[in-house]
Amino acid sequence: MDFEEINGKYDSIFSLGDLCLGSIQLRKHNLRPFAGVIDWMGSPSLHDVNRLLKNKFHGFMELSNLSIIGYANEHNLLVADTQYNIMSNHDFDSSKNTLTHLATYPEVKTKFDRRINRFLNKLETSKRILFVRTEGAFDEVLALEETLSELVKGDFRILVINHSNVNDIVVKNWPLEKVCSLEFPNIEKWEGNNALWDRILKDVHIK
Repeated sequence: MDFEEINGKYDSIFSLGDLCLGSIQLRKHNLRPFAGVIDWMGSPSLHDVNRLLKNKFHGFMELSNLSIIGYANEHNLLVADTQYNIMSNHDFDSSKNTLTHLATYPEVKTKFDRRINRFLNKLETSKRILFVRTEGAFDEVLALEETLSELVKGDFRILVINHSNVNDIVVKNWPLEKVCSLEFPNIEKWEGNNALWDRILKDVHIK
């Protein structure tokens, strides 16, 4: 699928990881009217994200599954959901939580439950949804397409962007009906590919 085939209007658009990059670009292009579940989290394994979706987030961010790893940055703790191998690095303020006690856990869990319920509702009610994922191998994306086909009631597209040793946008033409797979340069991927994201998303709109 060439990237022009993702053009058009969508009822919902969600990032599916692997870092914050997809969410940042959706926000820059005014395509993020509401937060997704793992927008600001680290989800390096698409296999684990597929499992999370297939399980409809059952057990996600339950206190019994959380492990405090350390400090993500000067403002937040790094906390792992060990059931799904997904990292929270923006949810637990280090001025309110410690390495031994997550004092704000109840409000964080409430936030995630709200986002999960909205996400699942959008899968049921949206006529057309776009999912954006950075980094994913063919077999993982194939499994993602199959999982979403079971969950999404309407139409959907998946935009997958892998970063590799290329100089411009490369269309991969994977034999997947719902997937647009691209490669972007891996140098300065946080800011250096802004013009490429502009080209990809310029004719994508949220209703």
